Amino acid sequence: MSIEISNDYGQIDISNDVIAQIAGGAATECYGVVGMASKHQIRDGLTEILRKENYAKGVIVRQEGEDLHIDMYIIVSYGTKISEVAYQVQSKVKYTINKTLGLNVKSVNIFVQGVRVMNGE
Repeated sequence: MSIEISNDYGQIDISNDVIAQIAGGAATECYGVVGMASKHQIRDGLTEILRKENYAKGVIVRQEGEDLHIDMYIIVSYGTKISEVAYQVQSKVKYTINKTLGLNVKSVNIFVQGVRVMNGE
């Protein structure tokens, strides 16, 4: 699936994988996020932290009419306040998608899949 935008010059199709990559990149920049997790933990492996090229496995993008909904599966750092980390991810993803693609995000749902101790701490 993709998001379709029409303007005076023609039509633009933005793949859901592109939106997922941008959302995943924005999420991993937030303090307290160790990485992205797979939305299919049992099939893909319980302990896997997704690499940058696989962020789309941890993000679901849904379009309902004009509304864009994003579900994200993250792993947070041990010792951080999970609710605050999730809020920061929601804000950053919403802002980044809006500024990068010009799309309004109706909701960003965060699913914390695990807590990890960061190396070196």
